[in-house]
Amino acid sequence: MKRFVSALPVLIVLLSTALVAQQSPPEIPFDSVPNFFKLPPDMNFGEVGGVAVNSKGHVFVFTRSNSANGPAYGATASQLLEFGPDGTFVREIGKGLYAWSFAHAIRIDKDDNIWAVDKGSDMVVKFNPSGHVEMVFGRKKEASDEAAPWTHVTPPRPPVDGQFRQPTDVTWNAQGDIFISDGYVNSRVAKYDKNGDWVKSWGEPGAGPGQFNTPHSIAADAKGNIYVADRGNMRIQVFDSNGTFLREMKINLPVPPGAHTAIGPTPANPESVKGTMGPGAPWAICITPGPTQYLYASDAFPGRIYKMDLEGHVLGVLGKAGKQLKQFGWIHEIHCQSENELYVGEVLNWRVQKLILHPATNR
Repeated sequence: MKRFVSALPVLIVLLSTALVAQQSPPEIPFDSVPNFFKLPPDMNFGEVGGVAVNSKGHVFVFTRSNSANGPAYGATASQLLEFGPDGTFVREIGKGLYAWSFAHAIRIDKDDNIWAVDKGSDMVVKFNPSGHVEMVFGRKKEASDEAAPWTHVTPPRPPVDGQFRQPTDVTWNAQGDIFISDGYVNSRVAKYDKNGDWVKSWGEPGAGPGQFNTPHSIAADAKGNIYVADRGNMRIQVFDSNGTFLREMKINLPVPPGAHTAIGPTPANPESVKGTMGPGAPWAICITPGPTQYLYASDAFPGRIYKMDLEGHVLGVLGKAGKQLKQFGWIHEIHCQSENELYVGEVLNWRVQKLILHPATNR
């Protein structure tokens, strides 16, 4: 008891310091590279679900376009496009692929393999660098059955090993283990080994530690810790590679005066909004390479990007909702090329922006 009492003032000071830091992070100056992507004359992006960059600087965009096939509502919407380091169009990968339904995320592993996560088909597909399918995870509903999307029911359906219900993202640790956020319905993380063999899963719908409300994005740090953007619960949860809960991180910042939503009415009391559209609810996360790693996260409202350390302290913010360059319309995926170079894919604005940050000018 004496040890607890003597530590209490120190604990109060630390908590107070953290609170002050959360209240006043600096604005990070940045630029958006104009007209970076050179699309062919007859091609446009649709809603951009994902963006990633390989070791050669090639940029991969997973877009909800190519939707001429299917009904007016819920048409097929997945197209994977590759661009050179200067934004020149290179090729389309997986044209007409069986897994293509509704693009959600794209990631590149350390060997430049390309991993596409398709929410609509409940599948994750690994392409080798040449663009050919190398490994398939999950299985979509057969066309001969009732090929309707999964619905949320109460109580939830039990998850099935090796199958997904609207997956959202993928990441890896240094050993090559594969972690898939299985996202909108199962609300869990699935783990495979490097050979693609099922290991385990953890998580379930809920709001407690290790529970999820739409795990929407996932990333790993150099130590193999797994960061899950638990969007509906407005937090990032951190686990070790075995699924042991370590901590949670929340972005608790005031909404700036004059902030507005990218679509729909702006709430009169922004801080009262909870869940997916709440301030600080993480839609997308990524972790930078290098000896000192940072985490970037984005929200839909007020539409900002947050630079954080791996303990969850917000170090800076940038951007706001809107349609112009340097403004954002629902950032759905972030690629951290480095601490000061980001690529962001937007749903509402049908584009990818290449961002160059200038934090040194703010010091």
